Amino acid sequence: MKRRQIGSLEVSIIGLGGNNFGWRVDAAGTADVVEAALDEGINFFDTADMYGGTKSEDFLGRALGRRRDEAVIATKFGWEIDPSRRGAHPDYVRRAVDYSLKRLGTDRIDLYQIHKPDPAVPIRDTLGALADIVRRGKVREIGCSNFSAAQLREADAAARDGVRFVSVQNEYNLLHRDPETDVLPECGRLGIAFIPYYPLASGLLTGKYRQGQPIPKGTRLSDRRPTEDRLREIEALVDFAESRGHTLLELAFGWLTTNPQVASVIAGATSPAQVQHNAASAGWELTPDELAEVDRIRQPQH
Repeated sequence: MKRRQIGSLEVSIIGLGGNNFGWRVDAAGTADVVEAALDEGINFFDTADMYGGTKSEDFLGRALGRRRDEAVIATKFGWEIDPSRRGAHPDYVRRAVDYSLKRLGTDRIDLYQIHKPDPAVPIRDTLGALADIVRRGKVREIGCSNFSAAQLREADAAARDGVRFVSVQNEYNLLHRDPETDVLPECGRLGIAFIPYYPLASGLLTGKYRQGQPIPKGTRLSDRRPTEDRLREIEALVDFAESRGHTLLELAFGWLTTNPQVASVIAGATSPAQVQHNAASAGWELTPDELAEVDRIRQPQH
């Protein structure tokens, strides 16, 4: 599988998200999914301290086990776990990283990301604490998530001791293209890698949701049907992909990985089969004409 750079880290262009671990997938299931990912050439594993009620990190660390050195581990801090574990205050940053290291069963975190901006704490203070844990060898690179272009500029200007964000992780997919307005251009200007989450738009881009067909039971959107405009748009994307011998899933991944600013597309999985399908979907590099056709199909978000 192709690899790209996030700072000094070399990561597979398809990654594995750990948001299902500890919630929809137990420890044994996590081990199966992680092993399948490694066997497919996926080396980038993204989780967060609050996923699965803090079990995701624990399950991921155990699943990697002796194969830890084959993996690039990314995790996040800052989203509320409980009233005493939240935010980006320097004191909490130093505690949070130790909590994550213990749960992951490792001596270093490859990419440590602030999960969302903390308006109560100056970013300069947070960056100071992050620079300290990098110097101590607990973290190799730092990144952020859910940051705007203005917040990226502010953070880069406030970088401490040469330690700066090397990545930003925001929502981005064929149906949600807001980052193209300002965040992606800012990433290009600052040399920051972009990591899209929700690459399949909560399942809308898997091909399971089709016009004129009932919404599958037990899926994420079984309780809220997409609009008819959205379903027509998906149908047009399905037709486009199939006319070129591909699936909608392959289009969703290929469209993202064709963008050189996208370092790795992280997708969750609940089974080895899902991992294998995701990994196999990484091979379509869209031509300029194909990208233009996708733009023509796309309608304003509803």
